[in-house]
Amino acid sequence: MSYYVYMIKTVGNRYDKTYVGYTFNLRNRLQKHNSGKGAKSTKGHKWKVIYKKKFKTKSEAMSFEYFLKKKKSLRNKIINEKKNSNSITL
Repeated sequence: MSYYVYMIKTVGNRYDKTYVGYTFNLRNRLQKHNSGKGAKSTKGHKWKVIYKKKFKTKSEAMSFEYFLKKKKSLRNKIINEKKNSNSITL
């Protein structure tokens, strides 16, 4: 089974709000966020995936999720690169 670390961004808001998480089923997880059944902080917004990275184990995914949540500069790089192109290199 593969796991994904993902970053989602609000759609259509006056301000950008992002959320970082991990899952084994990215499509299902995004549907939960958009239906208000995801994380508490994502309720009431519509979301789109702006970054995803695949991992072989849950442990690897959780470690990278923690790293990404702590590294604001890396999250900002992902957001800025997404605004300027469709590909993201880290």
